[in-house]
Amino acid sequence: MSQTAVHRPRKRFGQNFLHDRGILARMVAAIAPRAGDHLVEIGPGLGALTEPLLQHLDALDVVELDRDLIPHLQSLAGPDRLHIHQADALRFDFTVLADKPGSLRVVGNLPYNISTPLIFHLLENAPLIHDMHFLLQKEVVDRLAAAPGGKDYGRLSVMVQYACEVESLFRVPPGAFTPPPKVDSAFVRLTPYPEPPWRAIDPALLSRLVNQAFTQRRKTLRNAVKGLADSTDIEAAGLDPTQRPETLSVADYVRLANRLTDRPPEDA
Repeated sequence: MSQTAVHRPRKRFGQNFLHDRGILARMVAAIAPRAGDHLVEIGPGLGALTEPLLQHLDALDVVELDRDLIPHLQSLAGPDRLHIHQADALRFDFTVLADKPGSLRVVGNLPYNISTPLIFHLLENAPLIHDMHFLLQKEVVDRLAAAPGGKDYGRLSVMVQYACEVESLFRVPPGAFTPPPKVDSAFVRLTPYPEPPWRAIDPALLSRLVNQAFTQRRKTLRNAVKGLADSTDIEAAGLDPTQRPETLSVADYVRLANRLTDRPPEDA
């Protein structure tokens, strides 16, 4: 049965089904699944990636929102090998799948409309995750991997790079999908650090600081983070209050956040 006969892609779910076997083979090679790995696939769709993954695994968990796809997925393998969770990945509790820290390997061809909030949701569970491999809009991958100073560098870059090593692996053209999207895609690997290279004393404060800074990225740093930090704090962190938020590295933001957390009482 053809994929199109099985299911018509739904725009409201952001469904673009991958069909290019060459791209799928490259993805599986990059993931390098092994028997005993605990893989979780988000948005398996018609199982184009699910089937080749199962060839290497004892079992696989999949999280799929579209209930109409469940019968097709059930036909791919028995319930002892393919564990199907009909749920919204944005609200799914990944802790129920993890038996120990660093045990989960997460993969998926993610709908463009949920990719950024889903990555942030997964970062909340980063200690449980060994690595993540995602097929995303190329623009999102460019932002994930961006260096300070460029137009792609922003909140997503800083917060993901704080928690993970980011590797942009290869580009995927629109023709690899049904229906073809209007943009290029890219495959990316995110590997959570066991210990962040730059540890924030208060990660929630770091997140607030970065979010506020990039909300007003064209202002000077002093004005962008007004109310959270002043020139004294910025200079104490070894930074220039007149530089722009997009020029600060991840280490710079962590240093400034830690200054705010740990500053002397007379400066608070």
